[in-house]
Amino acid sequence: MFLAPAPPVGAVPDQPVEQRLFKSHVVASLLALDPLVPHDLLPLGDEFLIKSGTFEKFRVGIAHEANMWRLRCNVKALHKIICRASNIDAAILLHCALPVIFSTDEKCRKHDAGPGHPEQPARYDAVLAALKDAGLHAAMREIGPRAVPREDLLLVHEARYLDLAEREIREGRDQLSTGDTGIGKHSWDAAMAAAGCAMAATEAVVKGDAKTAFCLVRPPGHHAGAGRGMGFCVMNNVALAARHAQKRLGVGRVLIVDWDVHHGNGTQDIFYADGSVFFFSTHQSPWYPGTGRADETGEGAGKGTTLNCPLPAHSGRAEIFECFECKLIPAMEKFRPGLVLISAGFDSREGDPLGQFLLTDADFADLTRIVRGIAASHAKGRVVSVLEGGYNLRGLASAATAHVAALMKD
Repeated sequence: MFLAPAPPVGAVPDQPVEQRLFKSHVVASLLALDPLVPHDLLPLGDEFLIKSGTFEKFRVGIAHEANMWRLRCNVKALHKIICRASNIDAAILLHCALPVIFSTDEKCRKHDAGPGHPEQPARYDAVLAALKDAGLHAAMREIGPRAVPREDLLLVHEARYLDLAEREIREGRDQLSTGDTGIGKHSWDAAMAAAGCAMAATEAVVKGDAKTAFCLVRPPGHHAGAGRGMGFCVMNNVALAARHAQKRLGVGRVLIVDWDVHHGNGTQDIFYADGSVFFFSTHQSPWYPGTGRADETGEGAGKGTTLNCPLPAHSGRAEIFECFECKLIPAMEKFRPGLVLISAGFDSREGDPLGQFLLTDADFADLTRIVRGIAASHAKGRVVSVLEGGYNLRGLASAATAHVAALMKD
């Protein structure tokens, strides 16, 4: 509940607020869009701290201490308050100030693929710690996974595979019989949490609670096909998010952008004959899993909605950005997706032990901006990013941080 009592002794009386001042300070500070922008308005749980030097003219504080106003209200109420005070169009403010969703669950950390395995719990720890150190975690709205009933899993995966995977995990096996995916006693719960996080984030974005979302999940998913897990993957998280958006949330066309160094063969196979989901991939070739040729373009109703860009080892910004700018952007002018999903693999970063691409942290930020530009043109800005690969812990952390920062900036 917003309260606006008379200001404390020494406060500056109400004054008109110019639009320039409002946009440059309030909107930028609300989301911590740029660490270089003065943080005049700081989120603190369900409260906001407003530096009195700039914003005391709003007379919105219920307490005044340490040169800060303390305001108790939710985000939407704050939008209305400042819109009224500054005479700014509420629609403009809402567009700029929607939070970024951060979807994760501790269960994802507990998936253990075995001693010395590159897909290790430390990946989860590294990304989370980096986001916190950069101040990005505090600026996002964290949500957990939604429940994933079997009928939702069946939108993507075959019943016999679901039975097999759960049984083998519950029996204590150390690897799925369908492929090279190490498993442990917590792997089924982790896989359900990973899928649930991707679906929950998608639901929040589609319903308008946020424009963008990042899902810190594991195990990864883009190698898992309808009937098999492989390549460290159990469930195909991004495919489940896409189907959830279509079947439960009314989204028509979905674009999946996969910049992992490995081709997302599972995602391609699931949607290969489906013209409502466009799959775009840049990946190293020849490399695991040996799929993703340029002539693999879909079949039947899906003909033309798979776009593969296989690239040789040591490809970097020039080669990969050419694929995005000269192939993906023009293709989206025709396809016009209603939602954009990212299979965000950071093993395409330089120095990764399982890839030989040369992308930098700045490159991932710029790729994110390209994808957001596509979403802004066709999908109301809606982007959900789901973690895939990335096995150099330091590189994974810094690349993911650059990516999330770009998801947050308008």
